[in-house]
Amino acid sequence: MFDLNELAAAADLVHRTVPASPQLNWPLLDAATGARVIVKHENHLPTGAFKVRGGVTFIDWLRRSHPESPGIVTATRGNHGQSQARAAVAAGLRAVVYVPEGNSPEKNAAMKAWGADLRVHGADFDVAREEAFRVAEAEGLTIVPPFHRELVRGVATYGGELLSAHPEIEVLYVPIGCGSGICGCIAARDALDHRAEIVGVVSENAMCAKLSVEAGHLVETNSADTFADGMAVRMPVQAAFDIYSKGAARIISVSDAEVAEAIRLYWTATHNAAEGAGAAPLAGLMQERDAMSGRNVAVILCGGNIDAGRMATVLRGGVPAA
Repeated sequence: MFDLNELAAAADLVHRTVPASPQLNWPLLDAATGARVIVKHENHLPTGAFKVRGGVTFIDWLRRSHPESPGIVTATRGNHGQSQARAAVAAGLRAVVYVPEGNSPEKNAAMKAWGADLRVHGADFDVAREEAFRVAEAEGLTIVPPFHRELVRGVATYGGELLSAHPEIEVLYVPIGCGSGICGCIAARDALDHRAEIVGVVSENAMCAKLSVEAGHLVETNSADTFADGMAVRMPVQAAFDIYSKGAARIISVSDAEVAEAIRLYWTATHNAAEGAGAAPLAGLMQERDAMSGRNVAVILCGGNIDAGRMATVLRGGVPAA
């Protein structure tokens, strides 16, 4: 998807405003999983999530290719919206962001703080996304789709940081929502000629990516009811499917209870807060820990933006409602 020069240029651009994130080994995670685990801490970045990288590259591309554009419109469950608002407003552009009803109050507040014109529409992400596409044409704004080459080029920089620093990694667990994260990791792995297997992780309540790979074509689901909102997607993206269906070793599903247990493990073993999608890769590793025993493994802690109420529920041993 990208060669090393393209990834290096993306990293140079991203690192002007976003630092490289740490990748750390935690002995208590090793003990819990039986593997040697490297955590890629995207939760330590501005906005608290990996998406911030794609905002930088997308808005840079927009200003160069469409200088007449007055701004952007997009849909999100939170992290993508923060990323786009941060980059667009810094560039002097409007940032209209659609979220579904019942979206995370804390993520909504963060998007507004970054300068987003936040609008609530529809029962879930995919309905909000359809409205964002409609409004883009009506208001003369540039649509930021959930998956775009420039988004992936920015996101791929975290895969590049991780895999270039750790040639020993054998298996890398990555969550899947619309697919930019896993596709960025596949792109970085291939550009670096790295040997790592990449395992996609979805929620068992939002299985469209897994079902699509198993069927060999896109499969939509009727619902995506999971508290791991970064994975709460009903409609897979063809361009992303074309990459992860070939580049991922496998896709596994995890329950909300397994995700909640992984959040607790992150807290007790590392004292890092992980949101649902951020903990899903660790949940996937825990599910496969017998097969991963003694191996060099990496997990992407892609975001730490979990609402206080949900975190309290998890730390009390519960599972938050979707």
